[in-house]
Amino acid sequence: MNPKVDFFFDKATKWQEELEQMRTIALECQLTEELKWGNPCYMYHDSNVVLIHAFKEYCAFLFFKGALLKDTDGILIQQSENVQAARHIRFTNLKEIIDLKAVLKTYIYQAIEIEKAGLKVQLKKTSEFPVSEEFQKKLDESVELKKAFEALTPGRQRAYLLNFSQPKQAKTREARVEKHIQNILDGKGLND
Repeated sequence: MNPKVDFFFDKATKWQEELEQMRTIALECQLTEELKWGNPCYMYHDSNVVLIHAFKEYCAFLFFKGALLKDTDGILIQQSENVQAARHIRFTNLKEIIDLKAVLKTYIYQAIEIEKAGLKVQLKKTSEFPVSEEFQKKLDESVELKKAFEALTPGRQRAYLLNFSQPKQAKTREARVEKHIQNILDGKGLND
């Protein structure tokens, strides 16, 4: 147990028992406990294996390379269609965690083996993401914008592409593109 992580469990008003049980399970798997992104993170050597999250409706184990796990019990959830690597297991009460303890340990040990083997999730290339009509038009009209967009990191490019293509209405897509053109020209990401 890492005392730096204690505050996360001490401050929890909801899911207190559930979070403590999840912590115990992760630590019983001989993982190192650290605090990352404000959440308990369990690591094998220097590799993130699983994170504990608490939300309003549920608490969860989030497996960083969950897409590579064999989900024999059908309990892993892909948070959204845009999440490529991570998968999580949700809990809404302590009994669920206790009943699944052996299964959860199996998944954690499987995730550790994935790290030991050095396996990587094959992520979609930026070129595989859809480009909204509205953004493509702007890229075609401005060589400067096209060069600036291509100079962004792949992660920043994907964030913009997802943001621009999500709205159903063309007017909304167009507004989003217009709103972010200067940021792209300045070499900034969506949330910079």
